[in-house]
Amino acid sequence: MSQESKSIKIVVSTGKRKTSIARAIIKPGRGRVWINNIPLEAYPIEMAREKIAEPLHLVGDLANQVDIKINVMGGGVMSQAEACRIAIARGLVEYFTQNRDELTKIFKEYDRHSLSGDPRQTEPEKWGRYSARRRWQKSYR
Repeated sequence: MSQESKSIKIVVSTGKRKTSIARAIIKPGRGRVWINNIPLEAYPIEMAREKIAEPLHLVGDLANQVDIKINVMGGGVMSQAEACRIAIARGLVEYFTQNRDELTKIFKEYDRHSLSGDPRQTEPEKWGRYSARRRWQKSYR
């Protein structure tokens, strides 16, 4: 008895923002999205939820053909949302190879950091100070 194995396309993509790192697994499905095992519709912070859903709105009906599971850690709430957004956008471009140029153009027109990421980082704190730029006040001048 022979068994035929049906090959399923699975794409793993990553996104980073500040100190947040998101890993997205994209596979065929019905358009469901989970962030750390929480459905996107039930994600508690509304602004972050909208930020994460941006790439899905931009691709339109293509988003209903895949399920996305995201594991994100580190950083703050909005930093994690940006990392998820980058991971989703990169994964969708890689998953839909026949529409790669079109999707890349759509994402770059909407926001140039949606595929490439945002390189800005916080400046490290200097020794003998409270923060990166703050100095001690002088009252004798």
